[in-house]
Amino acid sequence: MSGSAMSCEECLIIHPSCAWCAQEKFGSVRTLTSRCDLRQNLQKRGCEAHHMESPSSSTTVVKSEPLSSKGSGPTQYDVIQIMPQKISLSLRPGDQTSFKVQVRQVEDYPVDLYYLMDLSLSMKDDLDTIRNLGTKLADEMRKLTSNFRLGFGSFVDKNMSPFSYTAHKYQDNPCNGYKLFPSCVPSFGFRHLLSLTDKVDRFNEEVQKQMVSRNRDAPEGGFDAILQAAVCKERIGWRKEAFHLLVFATDDVPHLALDGKLGGLVQPHDGECHMNEKNEYSGSTKMDYPSLALLGEKLAANNIYLIFAVTKRLYVIYKNIRSKVELTVWDQPEDLSLSFTATCQDGQPLPGLRKCADLKIGDTVSFNVSVDARGCPAPGTQQSFTIKPVGFKDRLEVSVDYRCDCGCTNQTQANSTHCSSIGQYTCGICRCDPGYLGARCECQEGEAGSMYLSACRQAEGMQICGGRGECSCNQCFCYESEFGKIYGTFCECDDFSCARHKGILCSGHGECHCGECKCHAGYIGDNCNCSTDTSSCVTDDGQICSGRGSCACGRCQCTEPGAFGDTCEKCPTCPDACGTKRECIECRLFSSGRLSDNQTCQRLCKDEIITVETLKTDDPNAVLCLYKTENECVMKFTYSEHANGMSVLTALKEPECGAAPDAMTVLLAVVGSILLVGIVLLAIWKLVITVHDRREFARFQSARSRARYEMASNPLYKQPISNDYVETDFSMYSKSYNGAAH
Repeated sequence: MSGSAMSCEECLIIHPSCAWCAQEKFGSVRTLTSRCDLRQNLQKRGCEAHHMESPSSSTTVVKSEPLSSKGSGPTQYDVIQIMPQKISLSLRPGDQTSFKVQVRQVEDYPVDLYYLMDLSLSMKDDLDTIRNLGTKLADEMRKLTSNFRLGFGSFVDKNMSPFSYTAHKYQDNPCNGYKLFPSCVPSFGFRHLLSLTDKVDRFNEEVQKQMVSRNRDAPEGGFDAILQAAVCKERIGWRKEAFHLLVFATDDVPHLALDGKLGGLVQPHDGECHMNEKNEYSGSTKMDYPSLALLGEKLAANNIYLIFAVTKRLYVIYKNIRSKVELTVWDQPEDLSLSFTATCQDGQPLPGLRKCADLKIGDTVSFNVSVDARGCPAPGTQQSFTIKPVGFKDRLEVSVDYRCDCGCTNQTQANSTHCSSIGQYTCGICRCDPGYLGARCECQEGEAGSMYLSACRQAEGMQICGGRGECSCNQCFCYESEFGKIYGTFCECDDFSCARHKGILCSGHGECHCGECKCHAGYIGDNCNCSTDTSSCVTDDGQICSGRGSCACGRCQCTEPGAFGDTCEKCPTCPDACGTKRECIECRLFSSGRLSDNQTCQRLCKDEIITVETLKTDDPNAVLCLYKTENECVMKFTYSEHANGMSVLTALKEPECGAAPDAMTVLLAVVGSILLVGIVLLAIWKLVITVHDRREFARFQSARSRARYEMASNPLYKQPISNDYVETDFSMYSKSYNGAAH
C-alpha cells in the first residue's frame, strides 16, 4: 500500500497481511505499485482470487509415534518420551504458526550411572566409605528402575609441575617422606576403570583395588576427567536409550581453563576423546583444562546429568531430577523467534514458560510452541532446529522452509508482447530491458516533453516529482539518497524519514515505509520500540504483573498503590498482601493451606521466612498480618521489603492459643458480680433516701423559724368562756389532785 513494493516478492515481505495481484488487466497503468495491498482491497478493485499471491505459514507433522508408558522391557530401544518426533514448518515472514509438543517421563526407564572418584590423598577416608557403595546404589536405584548399570573411573591431576610432585624421588611414590601416609601410587590425569555394567560385584572389586595418590596444589584435575567421561561414549559404555548420570566425588575445587598455562600448556582443550590403550587420558600433559562452557556443551550434547559430591541418597536426587521437564532449543536459526506456553498437571496454560515441575514419573505435560520468521534467507535456503527435554535422548526435529517466493514467477514470459517485446512479463508487471521504461516498456530513457510533466505532479502547482526526482516517459524517476531509498508515484515516499528510538530507525524492529514504521511481528508503537511479548511480565503462578498492573512494552506498569518489583510482586501495603503471604506461611511452616495441595509451594513461595518466639511490631517498614487458624488460634507475622530487593516474612513459630478458663472460677466470678451489683444498687438507694429526708427536714425547720406569732397576740385566739358548773368541777378536780399529791 505504501508504494515501496516493486515486485511480488517485495510485497510479501512487507507484512503477512499483504497480497499481490498478478492479474493482467488490473489497476492504473501508470502506477506499478498498486498491485500490493490487503486481500480485501484487491478484491474490491477487481482482482480475482486465483490471481492473488498471499501464502501463509503452515505446519506439517512428518513423524508422530505415540508416547510409551514403560521404559524397560523388550521394546526399551523404541521408548518414546516426546511427541511428535518430526515436523516441517513452511514460514512466511511475520506470519506466526504454532505446534504442540507432549512429553512424558516413562516408568522403569534404563539408568546408566558412572561414578567418577577423586583419588588424591585427601580422599582416603572417602575411598574407605565407598568400598561397598556399588551394592547400596544398586539396591536403592532398583526402587526406581529394573535396568541399572554402574561404571567407575578415577582422577587426580596432571602429572607435571606445578600440579604434581615430579622430582625423581617422587616418580614411583609421591608420598615419599610424608610421615602421615608414606606410600601411594603415582599421580595421573584420568583413568577409566570399569565400563558400565549390571555386575555390581565388579564395581565393588574395582573400588577395593584402588589406592590414593598425591598432588601438590589444592585444586584437582576433575574437569579433565568429566569431559573424557562424557565424550568417550564407546569406552564408558553409555547406552543411547538410557538416562545418563555422572556422579563426581571430590573434596576440593577443580582446575579451570587457563590454569594449564602455569605448567606451559597453551593449547586449549579440543573437546575430543583422548583415551589410550590403557584407558588413561593421553592429553593430560598436552592440553589445557577445559572451560566451563565447553564442559557444559559436551554434557548437554551427550544428555548427561552431572551430580557433584554426593555419596548418599543418590536415588532421591535422581527422583528429584525426574520430577521436572524442561525444553531446550538447539541450533535455532537467527531469523526465527520462538515462544513457549507450558500446560502442566493443573491444566492451566502458563505463557512464557518452557518447564513443568512437581511431576510424578508417568505424568504427561504439553507445550505450545509458536514460531515466527523475521525475514527471508537466500532463495532455496532450508534450515532446521531441535527441541529436546533436558537430559532426554528423545528430541523433536523441526525443518524449516520459507515462503518468500511467488508462484506467478514460474510463468515469467521473456520478450513478452505485454512489454513491447523488450522486457519480461512476470506477475502482472513488466521488467524492461536496459534503456527502456514505462508500464509497458513503451519509452526510452532520455525522452522528455511537456505532455508528460503534468502526470508527474501530485497536484497542480506542486513540484515535479516532489522535487526529489525527474519526470521521464510519464513517470517520476526518484533521485538516489545517501540516507536510503526514495520512491512512490511522485517520489513522495522514502524509507528513512520515520521515527527513531535511541538513534535507530524504527528501533531496529520494523521497516520504514513512506514515513511510517511498519513493525515486525511482536512489536508496536510509532517507532516499534514496544514489544508485545508478555513473558517477562508473567509470574510463576501465571498471572500478568501479579494482578496489580498491566504489561506495556514487555515491562510491568504497576497500578496498585504501593506495588513495585519487576512483576509488581512486592506490595506490603496492598489489601491482598497479607492474604498472599499467608498462603506461603501455611505451606512453608505448617504444610497446610491451598498451596500444599497442588505441590507448588516451593515454586511460588521463594521469600525468606524467619521464625521467632516473640514477634516485634515496632518496625515502621513492616506490615503486621494476623489470621485465625482452623483451631481458633491466632497466627501473627510481619511482611517487609529489604533494600536488597528480598521480601522477608517474620513469623511466630507457633500460633497463639488462649487457655480455657476454669469452671469454678467462672462460677465464682458470676456470683461475685451479682452480689457486687446488688450492694452498689442498695447503697445508691440509701443515699437517695438520705438526701431526700434531709431536704424535707430542712424545709420543716425553715417553716418553723418563720412562725413568730405569740399566743396572746394571735388574732385567731379567743379567751375561753366558763360557767359555774364548769368552774366548780375544775376546783374540785384541782383540790382532789392537790390532796392526792400530798
